[in-house]
Amino acid sequence: MFKTVTTDIEEPRLIDPDLHLVQACLQGDSHGFKQLYHRHQNKVRSTLYQLCGSDGLDDLVQDVFLRAWKGLAKFRQTAQFSTWLYRIAFNVASDRRKVLAKMRSRNVQVEDEQLANLSDDAIAREGYSQEGLTKIHYQDLMQRGLAKLSEDHRAVLVLHDLEEIPQKDIAEILSIPVGTVKSRLFHARSAIKKFLEAQGVEL
Repeated sequence: MFKTVTTDIEEPRLIDPDLHLVQACLQGDSHGFKQLYHRHQNKVRSTLYQLCGSDGLDDLVQDVFLRAWKGLAKFRQTAQFSTWLYRIAFNVASDRRKVLAKMRSRNVQVEDEQLANLSDDAIAREGYSQEGLTKIHYQDLMQRGLAKLSEDHRAVLVLHDLEEIPQKDIAEILSIPVGTVKSRLFHARSAIKKFLEAQGVEL
């Protein structure tokens, strides 16, 4: 008879590359937070743009990092800083969307006028390529399509398909089960596909 010996092998934990900067910040090193800002501000900006549009984008980005700075002492260092930061960004976006919901009709009209002016200016520029115009048009369509989604579906689609965040991390950011992330992603993709196809975009 042979005795079976089993050995539990723990999967190596991913080390958060931001952790040493977080610890430096907690010890009063403001330079550490500047580094965190430079590491993550482009991703935060991109996410906020997809969730809220371009209006007031700089203020929203600053709001995210201000909240992060003020709440850093509450950050659980067993978690990923980037995931925690995305959660703050989602909360800022949610607050912004609640404000925009009250003025949606006026904002849509203003954005349409801005886009029309942008297209005219772009056409007037010497050497502006057709590819560039098509990209502007597609970005406009994508923003319109995202605006038609519910906040829940939009958040999942932006975080997963546009920001390429894993479903497990999205579940943590939004405080929902992974199964719910998958369900919302399926419905969001279907809705965006129908919208874009209705606008003549071949997918």
